[in-house]
Amino acid sequence: MAHKFEERIHGLVDTLLEDYGGGRTIDAEVTLDHPNKEIVIDLLLKLRRIIFPGYFRNQAYRVYTVRNHVSMLLEDVIYNLIRQIAIVLHYSPDYQEASEETIHARAEEITFAFIGKIPEIRSYIEMDVDAAFDGDPAAYNKDEIIYSYPGLFAILVSRIAHQLHLLGVPLIPRIMTEYAHSQTGIDIHPGASLGRYFFIDHGTGIVIGETTEIGDNVKVYQGVTLGALSTRGGQSLKSKKRHPTICDNVTIYSGASILGGDTVIGKGAVIGANAFITRSIPEGAKVSIKNQELHYRYDAKQQQELASLDTDDSWFYII
Repeated sequence: MAHKFEERIHGLVDTLLEDYGGGRTIDAEVTLDHPNKEIVIDLLLKLRRIIFPGYFRNQAYRVYTVRNHVSMLLEDVIYNLIRQIAIVLHYSPDYQEASEETIHARAEEITFAFIGKIPEIRSYIEMDVDAAFDGDPAAYNKDEIIYSYPGLFAILVSRIAHQLHLLGVPLIPRIMTEYAHSQTGIDIHPGASLGRYFFIDHGTGIVIGETTEIGDNVKVYQGVTLGALSTRGGQSLKSKKRHPTICDNVTIYSGASILGGDTVIGKGAVIGANAFITRSIPEGAKVSIKNQELHYRYDAKQQQELASLDTDDSWFYII
């Protein structure tokens, strides 16, 4: 019995090895090192601890000082970020023929430039916390927002990843935002530009495309898509403006889709739930879908039950 089992295993191995010889992308034996996804996620969470020094500290330490905490975290983040960036720079056409010394020097330069952006990231995320608290009557305090709101976490990761994206780092920013996507259901491409005082409420199902530009004091609800009008051009559309521009003080309610690189939502506009927009909306406009009529059919027994209820039909509405 054991001999037959081993024969079956060997046969399956031979079949797979033969299949590996197909010359496809998935068959490639890539010689360059790959970024470590677990390390990138760990770096992201350590960066969150640096950005919120009093909230996500390591509870294993009995004696805690901000200086010691930040010093240890920074040393760890800088060392590992340099290593991971040096790996992914091989994906960039500019560095495919470069020496390891050149790549390492560039990775170090990028890392320190990124670390220098942390105060700016902190300034923005402070305003994002304020936006969430000011905009959500269900928020009891700001700690609740920092610890538990998926929208704030997605925004934080986006702001970190966007800075790395601007510095020309391949792959790592996308690993970060896709981790946030997997944790929150909010998909923000690291290329998207987010303004100050940004609030995502609930958040599940939100998609914000690569070339989206979002102004200050924008509020977005669950299920919103800020996407491309068409992706039929595939790679030929790379680096072109495919996603909308959302100006300051815009509110976009749940389920709305705003598509196209030429689409601009003017300052102070309000986009109602489930709206489908493919052209620009002027400043201060309010866009909504006319309420659909609800038709009810009842049998005789149901009509009697309805008659016995309070005549106030507000119970039909979902709050």
